[in-house]
Amino acid sequence: MATLQEMLLAPDTRPRAVADCEELITNQVAELSGVTGAAIKLAYNAVRRFDSNHIHGMIETILPNVADALQPYWAQFSAEYTPSSGDFGGYLAARDEEVSEALLAITDRRRDNSNRPTIVKAYNTIRARAGKQVKTALPALGLLIQKYA
Repeated sequence: MATLQEMLLAPDTRPRAVADCEELITNQVAELSGVTGAAIKLAYNAVRRFDSNHIHGMIETILPNVADALQPYWAQFSAEYTPSSGDFGGYLAARDEEVSEALLAITDRRRDNSNRPTIVKAYNTIRARAGKQVKTALPALGLLIQKYA
């Protein structure tokens, strides 16, 4: 069975996977509401204004790390999967605490190594609330990944 790295990073797949991830993020941000939603939208738009290609470039950069972080979940899901057992999005959502922290650890490392204070400030503004947002996106992320399986 192919690994997530092999599936998502294949030359013919990677550009589509990156575009799908960017669309997922944009849609997730657009759906936010309330004070938290406003803060996240403000940070997201600040990043896009500062560097309109930053989100796309960040996805390109972290996709291998995301594939690595999700590989243990994919392997377990694949070993247990039956048509009646649901999809990978549901599998991730059922483990939302550990999966969201595994994914946020990737962006935390990027922040810690960044030399772009505007980006770091925007990230730090939303980091405390990011876990909830990542958890919300897990079902859609899992479906996106499964699409390329």
